[in-house]
Amino acid sequence: MANNRGNSNQLVVPQAQKGLEQLKFEVCQELGIQIPQDGYYGNMITKDTGRIGGNITRHLVMIAEQQLAGQAGQFNR
Repeated sequence: MANNRGNSNQLVVPQAQKGLEQLKFEVCQELGIQIPQDGYYGNMITKDTGRIGGNITRHLVMIAEQQLAGQAGQFNR
């Protein structure tokens, strides 16, 4: 899955690549979407890639909200 042919996006934190790949794998499993063995997503239908991206975004927002809530608790002491 690490092969990003044609993907011009660059991570702000390159060390996050492994975590994002793991999240993509988990989301695909949750949705019952088969991950391409060669890591090339270009042959997938748009509906599936949209579902994957939407669910990844939902997970990332949830993680950020939890972290912000934890930090807010530290400031209220």
